[in-house]
Amino acid sequence: MLMTPGPTPIPENVNQRMAEGMIGHRSSDFTDLMNSIKPKIKDVFGTKDDVVILSSSGTSSLEAAMVNLAAPDEDIVVIVSGAFGARFRAIAETFPYNVHTYEVEWGDAVDPGHFKEFLSKLDNIKVVVSQACETSTAVLHPITEIGQIVKDYDKDTLFIVDGVSSVGGTKFNLTESNIDCLISGSQKALMLPPGLAFVAMNQTAKQKVQSNDIPRFYLDLNQYFDSLDKDTTPFTPAVSLIQGLDAVLDSIAEEGLENVFERHMKMRDMLRAGLEALDLELLVKDDFASPTVTAFKSSSDELSHIKDELKNNFGITIAGGQKHLKGKILRIGHMGYMFPADIIVVLSAMEGILSKYRQQNYYGKAITKAQEVFFNDL
Repeated sequence: MLMTPGPTPIPENVNQRMAEGMIGHRSSDFTDLMNSIKPKIKDVFGTKDDVVILSSSGTSSLEAAMVNLAAPDEDIVVIVSGAFGARFRAIAETFPYNVHTYEVEWGDAVDPGHFKEFLSKLDNIKVVVSQACETSTAVLHPITEIGQIVKDYDKDTLFIVDGVSSVGGTKFNLTESNIDCLISGSQKALMLPPGLAFVAMNQTAKQKVQSNDIPRFYLDLNQYFDSLDKDTTPFTPAVSLIQGLDAVLDSIAEEGLENVFERHMKMRDMLRAGLEALDLELLVKDDFASPTVTAFKSSSDELSHIKDELKNNFGITIAGGQKHLKGKILRIGHMGYMFPADIIVVLSAMEGILSKYRQQNYYGKAITKAQEVFFNDL
């Protein structure tokens, strides 16, 4: 069982679709494939505009958003609340921008009032960047509130949201949340192998892309939008992954988007209730807990023991902490092709591991709490 916050398990029907055989990326077969995908992927991203597909890792979508939407010497704000906010800042600092950092304690969410005060003291900010879910801490930021603050500051300021670990597991509406650009990757809630990145933009953002003269080539989104109009891509795409994407989108539609989001919320609540029953401290408060990944704290020795025992004796892979949280937290991914039964399995294993390690009886405690959450929600 792969329960990291990315990559995530691949549904069998998606594997089968990717194994059907190669098609020419300049053939009518491929244009038919892209024509099938274009309307379906819009629903998942919560937009009425086209979504660009890049054949590269999720980090490329971060850089693509930055290099297309910020012009040289412009002032931008990057919210940093974890390792991936820090990565976005590092990308921004690579280019000729004036970068301002809004620091958030790792494990905390953005305080809208405090962020509004911070932003009001800055002049001529052209772009604000935030994560939706900060994968390294399992925080879900109040994106709609942040988006409103950005537009109240200046309606022309662009709001970029990193949705790599949330698109497909969290509901988005670009218009309602004032998001100008939403980015993601294939290997998390979208149930694909690594190798695709996605950029959704509204018309305001696309106009900025067209007028921005900062040098770029492979990540010049003008080329991708022009190609999308012809149901193709400007460069050689990861054809088999795009075939798999078509199957993923059909599966999501079959389950129903709202049902997908509810399933992720239920898994989150089940897991959090079970972990607390094991006397494990959650890193993130309930109000800002991500539907796609959960982090918990303990001593470094106990965390190492849990992680190793899950892997070696139960075949369950989870993730550790990053940067200064390494050795202080563990993270369990619950996104994409994952279901409440998987939460029961990992909690059952942890009951046994901790009962033996602590010499204290935890059998049935976590599962009971998780079942109460599941059946009370039915």
